[in-house]
Formats: sequence, structure tokens, C-alpha cells
Amino acid sequence: MPTIAETTVEKIEMVFPEHAGAPGQIHGGRMMQWITEAGTMAAARMARGQVVLGAMDDIDFLHPVKVGEIAILRAQVEYIGRSSLEVGVRVWAENVNTGARSVTLNSHLVFVSVGDDIRPRPVRERIEPRGAAEMALVEAARQRREQRLTRWAKRRDLATGTQSRESEPLPTSNGPPSAQAGHADPATTWRFESVRSVLPEDALFGTTMFAGKLLMALDEAGGILSMRYCRGLVMTACLDAMDFYAPISTHEVVTFKAGLNYVGTSSLEVGVKVVTEKPWTGEVRHACTAFLTYVHLGPDLRPRPCPPFTPNTVDEKRRWEAARERRDLRLARVKRLKAALTGESPAEKG
Repeated sequence: MPTIAETTVEKIEMVFPEHAGAPGQIHGGRMMQWITEAGTMAAARMARGQVVLGAMDDIDFLHPVKVGEIAILRAQVEYIGRSSLEVGVRVWAENVNTGARSVTLNSHLVFVSVGDDIRPRPVRERIEPRGAAEMALVEAARQRREQRLTRWAKRRDLATGTQSRESEPLPTSNGPPSAQAGHADPATTWRFESVRSVLPEDALFGTTMFAGKLLMALDEAGGILSMRYCRGLVMTACLDAMDFYAPISTHEVVTFKAGLNYVGTSSLEVGVKVVTEKPWTGEVRHACTAFLTYVHLGPDLRPRPCPPFTPNTVDEKRRWEAARERRDLRLARVKRLKAALTGESPAEKG
């Protein structure tokens, strides 16, 4: 049986201008796609077959990777269940002039091993942790798994009819607030919707849409709404933990419904609900819901104050309070992550 270190896959990318979002730095959705690609390679190797992304833990961008730098993504399988595999992905940015590397983010992704019918199938391979450090990784993965199970159970309870609408964007209009008729109060108009079809080129295994492509489009939808609200450039700062409820197949139509949840000093949270439709039957399924945080950037690419926002309706106030709670958790999480990285040895940092 391999150790955790022996499952490692390394993906290296030079960041070109075509990969940029805000001028001079990588698009957040592009990085999410690369993370998913690295994780998929590590999981598929251990599963000896096709895998689909089932869940993601929080992704916190500690700092952007700039155009001209090298992005180094290192993925390793840290836990294997009956049909699921958790993969940890760490990303470094390398300055080609100095050779200096800095950790830009950590993430954990859960993949499910599936057959040709997209039904879960057992993973026969196991990992054998070596040493205290790898045992600690396995224990941390077990704790995250318990947290996910709690999160999924809570969603099942909400689905029985008590579900809050905090993550549900209101009926959508694509026009900017100044152009939307019938909305006297601008505070109710900050929504955006995009629609796209799933092409064969969007699939990796069979006809199932690759989750990395989905995350790229999801981040774009949230980014467009954020730029419209701020009237300026934005940068993705965080993607909160999310679960995938239904696979998306080629030739289906995917709709991204984005709504503004919260506005801080220089950051804002956007919720994006993703639904997929079989146009030949009219069946519509909820694929996932994501909460993304963006930072408003000025011309110098430094954080800039956001326009103020006051929630007025009951729904807006509910979403605002839920987002503020997530923000407090997010700040504490990033603080812990930075402290952990500060305490690592140079070898662990890369």
C-alpha cells in the first residue's frame, strides 16, 4: 500500500496573460479549475478509474499568483473511504526572478469513485500513513469528514420544508441596477444570471461535466455581479465549503443565479445557485450552491472601499446576517491557516 506522500501528483503551470482576471494576476476561477485538475489526477490514480467531485472544503486565497509567475499545485490523497477519496491540494507561487516560493492557498476536495453509470463504486486501493505527520493528516481528514456528514444531514433536514432562502437569489434580471425597470429600491436589484450549455469538450469522463469547468463559470458569474456592484475590478478571496448535489451531463443547460449577500469595507459576499436542466424533458435539478467572497480593487490593484449597502427586505436581512456569520468564521479560519503556515519548516512550505 502506498503512503500519502507516494500518492502525490504535481501540476506546474506558467501563468500567462490569458489566465488573468484582474490585470496582472490569475483569475480565481482558473485557479479553482487547476486545483480540481490536480485533485482529479491524484484521485483517479488511486481509484483506478473515473471520479467525480462530491464536495470541497473552504478555499482561501492568501495572495494572488501573478502573471509571469509559476503556479505549483501539489495534490495528495489523505483519506480513502468506501467509495470516496479526500485529496489535499496546496498551491505555491514561484517568482522566476528570485526562485522564492510562497504558499498561496490550501484546499481539500472529496471525490467519489464511479462506474460508467456514474454510480459510486468501491475503491480497492488503501493508503498506509507513514510517520506522525501522515497520521495527523488522516486524523484531520476524518474530522473534516464528520463535519461534512453533519453539513449534509443539516441540508436534508432543511430540504423537508424548513429551508431558509438565504442562499436563494431572487428572480433575476441581467441588466445593471440603473437599467432595471420596476425596481424602485436599488438594494433589491443586485442579481445576475448567466446560462450556458454543456458541450462535449466540458466533460472529462464520459458525458459528465468536469467540475473544474463548472467552478470557472461559477466564479465568473459571481465576479460579474461583484464588478457591477463595485463599479470596478474585483479579486476572488474565498470560496466557502460546498457540496455537489447532482451531476451535470453534456447537452444539458446550466444556469448560474448570483445574488449579493453582504458588503463589508472592501469585500463582498455573493451567493451563486447552480441549476441544471434537461431541455428535452424540462427536468430541473439543483446542482450546487456556492458562497464566494470578492475584494474590490482600485487602479493600483490594492483593496478599495465598496459602495455601502443596506439590507431592507426580510430576505435581504436574513441573507446579510447569515453572511456575516460566515465572514466571522472565515476571518478566524484564515488567521489559523496563516499561523499554521508560519509554524511550518522550510521543507513543509515547499
